Amino acid sequence: MPYIGNTSANRFVASKAASVFSGDGSTTAFTLDHGVGSDEDILVSVDGVIQEPSVAYSVSGTTLTFTAAPSSNSGNNIFVYYLFRTVGTVSHPSSNALQATSGTFSGNLDVTGTTTLSTKLATTNLGAGAVLQVVQTQTTTPADSSSATFADTTLTANITPSSTSNKILVIVDHTNVQKTGSTQAGIKLFRDSTEIRESRYLGNTQDASRSHISVQILELDSPSTSSQITYKTQYNNEQASGTVSLQAGNQESTMTLMEISG
Repeated sequence: MPYIGNTSANRFVASKAASVFSGDGSTTAFTLDHGVGSDEDILVSVDGVIQEPSVAYSVSGTTLTFTAAPSSNSGNNIFVYYLFRTVGTVSHPSSNALQATSGTFSGNLDVTGTTTLSTKLATTNLGAGAVLQVVQTQTTTPADSSSATFADTTLTANITPSSTSNKILVIVDHTNVQKTGSTQAGIKLFRDSTEIRESRYLGNTQDASRSHISVQILELDSPSTSSQITYKTQYNNEQASGTVSLQAGNQESTMTLMEISG
């Protein structure tokens, strides 16, 4: 016949209802005949006086410990009566599925099979180097310059870090930068109003016939904030000669921001 729990015994033996000990005036710890779960699970008498649980004594499993050593007696003067006792534990069968609405683990959780999560892990539980969020923006708005003064490229992206200790990996791709005449392009990357990277004199060939270049920027930034920040690029015409153009012909430029756990 099927059953739930541990295998039943093939015979039954009456358990002791009480244990007796003899004090010697110095011993405070005594071994019980049965394990109990709390101080209130036993009734303890010393020299005919009932002892107060958790004050006069404490119990852990089968060990009874007195606060003060019971008096010496030639006969048994310590009586322990079992009100409740631990008879065994029930373990979950290893081959059966376990379902629970919540749980707390004090040690490591080892998973050998596939794990399916109905919700995402809290970012606070992810280790250093984990990608916490990704933001990507694009622009196809053409930008032309004949000035050496830096101006916005219209490529910009916002992100709000979840912790001041996290970093932001910035990936910029200006795939189609064109120039006419013997000049070069300059590109700068900003976090809000702070310049964090610059690339100058790009396409420095002094050859008017070589007019197309591609500009990529990869920067691991440490903004040290949990407030929203804005990244953007600016460009210029280094020689203020001819024209430097971005997103020419509505070609797409992209900026990708990745928050990295610190």
